[in-house]
Amino acid sequence: MAWYPGATKYELQPESDQQQAIVPTQFIVHSIAAPWTAKRTYEYWRDSTNLESHFGVDYVGDVGQYIGTETRADANAGANRRPDGTGAVSVETASNLQGSDPWNDKQVEDLIAIGVWLHREHGIPLRICRTHDDPGYGYHSMFPQWSTSGTACPGAARINQFREVVFPGIVARATGTPEENDMPTAAEVAKAVLTLDGVISVPGAPATNPTWTLSSVQTEILKRLDKANTALTAQAAAITSLAGQLGEDVDTAAVVAAVQQAIADAVVSVDINVNSKES
Repeated sequence: MAWYPGATKYELQPESDQQQAIVPTQFIVHSIAAPWTAKRTYEYWRDSTNLESHFGVDYVGDVGQYIGTETRADANAGANRRPDGTGAVSVETASNLQGSDPWNDKQVEDLIAIGVWLHREHGIPLRICRTHDDPGYGYHSMFPQWSTSGTACPGAARINQFREVVFPGIVARATGTPEENDMPTAAEVAKAVLTLDGVISVPGAPATNPTWTLSSVQTEILKRLDKANTALTAQAAAITSLAGQLGEDVDTAAVVAAVQQAIADAVVSVDINVNSKES
């Protein structure tokens, strides 16, 4: 019997000693439709049913192995053990009660690690099963021969993960190919947002500053806004003061309004005559 070194051994007896030997040629993943720990899954196999899987993967920290991978387990119907002695290794994964949630990061990592070990330990080929008896990797609902009464297991979300994340991860790790990660890092997002002509830059700051982050840019913008607001307040006070020195017969409010309008017109003129030419 072969035992995965990354698992906690919860050996089922008498099944582990009495069930037939197999030559493992497939790895089939399931969802158990319960948020159980690996130990609770073991207790269910032991106390409540005559079925079992080889492995259990829970949400939070444990991989359990219940039967050696060269002994038949009864989770895969016609794939448990074939007349030629080949059979499938099965893993039950914790899920919500509907079996509809995706695997979390811990479960994805566990499935990849088990899949790589099975390839190296038993030579399971790095391909998705093409038929019900074709050596490779698959999920429970892939072929009717793997279920006695039909099933949607492990659920649509997990089937997508199996095809897009888990199986490619097994292949990449088993072959030494770097695993792809399409999700950008926080630094990559910041660079994409802040980059100007290939250089992270802020207007008015050094043109080749590689250290700007979103938070530092936000801080810089707020500092400049504070300075601008302070200057505007000072200008308004200065305008009012100057208007008050023009004499008693002068309409101070009208002077202030006229100066403010002149400033606004100047800003519009600069925007039209300068910025439009640059763009």
